[in-house]
Amino acid sequence: MLRFAVITAVGALSAAGAAGALISVAPAPSPAGVAPLRGSQVSDPVEAASLAKAADGHFWAEGLVNGSRVRFLVDTGASSVALTAADAARLGLDPARLVYDTPVHTANGDGLAARVRLASLSVAGARMQDVDAVVVGHGLASSLLGMSYLGRLSRFEATRNTLILQP
Repeated sequence: MLRFAVITAVGALSAAGAAGALISVAPAPSPAGVAPLRGSQVSDPVEAASLAKAADGHFWAEGLVNGSRVRFLVDTGASSVALTAADAARLGLDPARLVYDTPVHTANGDGLAARVRLASLSVAGARMQDVDAVVVGHGLASSLLGMSYLGRLSRFEATRNTLILQP
């Protein structure tokens, strides 16, 4: 019920701000031997952080993925963290060797993505380990900070000009 309330509260962000980058990932079974992630696996709890709305009307976050900086568009409508092929390559992944077998639905149409797991992703001090993500080979203008990260926070809240992240 709380998740529904949070999603409802940030619906305006999804509908107005991030609709242009919407991505949803079709459910797939967990790989053998990989336990599903549950709860908020945050290390080093910190106070709530806030992100100011940018001039373009979106919320942007500077993240650290496996120790490397990635600029994310915060997208509550995205099922998963989604990386552009360029960002994936900067993180040491070889986009040409990934297996693109996961259907995705983006604002640019349907396509395929490759599932990956990020060892760590930190935004404003809220660090999560073992974050599920996808690499989208084509059609994604910027990497997206989606619900595979946001949903593991204890709380996030969108106001008119600020996005609050609570680890």
